[in-house]
Amino acid sequence: MQVTETLNEGLKREITVLVPATDMVAERDAKLFDLKDKVKINGFRPGKVPMSHVTKLYGKSVMGEMVNETIDKRTSELLKERGEKAAQQPKITMTEDEAEAEEILSGNKDFEFKVSYEIIPAFEVADMKGLKIERPVVDVSDEEIDEQVKRIAQNNASYSTKKGKAADGDRVTMDYLGKVDGEPFEGGKDEGAKLVIGSGQFIPGFEEQLTGTKAGDEKDIKVTFPEEYQAAHLAGKDAVFEVKIHEIEAADDLKIDDEMAKTLGLDSLDKLKEVIKGQIESQYGTQTRAKVKRQLLDQLDEAYTFDLPEGMVEQEFNNIWTQITNDLQQAGKSFEDEDTTEEKAKEDYMKLAKRRVRLGLVLAEIGEKAEVEVTEAELQQALMQQVQQYPGQEKEVYEFFRSNPDAVGSMRAPIFEEKVVDHILESADVTDKTVTKEELMEDDELPV
Repeated sequence: MQVTETLNEGLKREITVLVPATDMVAERDAKLFDLKDKVKINGFRPGKVPMSHVTKLYGKSVMGEMVNETIDKRTSELLKERGEKAAQQPKITMTEDEAEAEEILSGNKDFEFKVSYEIIPAFEVADMKGLKIERPVVDVSDEEIDEQVKRIAQNNASYSTKKGKAADGDRVTMDYLGKVDGEPFEGGKDEGAKLVIGSGQFIPGFEEQLTGTKAGDEKDIKVTFPEEYQAAHLAGKDAVFEVKIHEIEAADDLKIDDEMAKTLGLDSLDKLKEVIKGQIESQYGTQTRAKVKRQLLDQLDEAYTFDLPEGMVEQEFNNIWTQITNDLQQAGKSFEDEDTTEEKAKEDYMKLAKRRVRLGLVLAEIGEKAEVEVTEAELQQALMQQVQQYPGQEKEVYEFFRSNPDAVGSMRAPIFEEKVVDHILESADVTDKTVTKEELMEDDELPV
């Protein structure tokens, strides 16, 4: 077997492998000899089939299998011998000439193939102690808990029929039919709908126009859909809702006590507040984690500079670009609507793709050196969380993941990343900084 390096430039490698026909034939014949005693061929007793006949019947198919086995085995051995890690699956190039391929399968010509790949760049892992992280934290106040309790009480309030006109806080039962340019639109009709005036559940301007109506009234309500409305075909459009009022109800006196908590399945008001505090802390904790991780990744991105495998960058960019263009298409928007151009957007998202690839390589190297592993228990927990997102389809979703190793692998990657982040934070200089709720919940301009 002859191995020749034909390209070694930056991260790119190209290796040509030539396997003599005599070697391929010898291995083929050994496989056929073993097969001879197992096959059943009409006219021959078991084990008495001539080798020439076995070769005629099975020689090319066995050689075809050997070609694939040789490629897989030799490519793996090459990388191991060279001490290299391929950034992606190596590209294999063989002859496309049918006559030449036939000669190889017949054992009359040497088998030659080319392996092209990019390697994972080598770099030294920096000392994590040099990272300085400010962890934003928010103290959950009694006022915020009480406000949430009040909101829950209002959402579970009872109502009684009211005579007279509807006012803010009243619940209106109505039928409505929405039209744009005189034509009804999908999702714009309902009967017996209940709406609390001031709840902000409907399009801006709709609820205010219900004020002053009474049971039996019919009214046209004119509104304009927001420019950012989720249904692109309605965004920014003027609409008229033909409304018929059936009933006006006023909220009964709001009681926030142990009995109210019991209607929610809790023992007392104190227990309800305890649960709410835990939920708020969890929400803030998720946002704090995101802010901390963003700081950490920003600093890692600045700390490491090395050449990136072009194939990985291209693949990451294509994934990002597909998502961006699909989102714009679904929203019925263009790059101009986002105050940019396609060229500028491509430039920005190429930078993001390079950042993600660089950080992915850095985190992978740190994790490998720290021997970070994802356990089967952690994978099973992640799988169960995925399954629970599809009520009624749990069995199908579970079977999908069980029969698709790549899908399971997609769950492994984010778990591994979070564990590596935890490992880094153990060594980093992390200090807490008290911030306001608004500061904590403020979104970063760019995705991680």
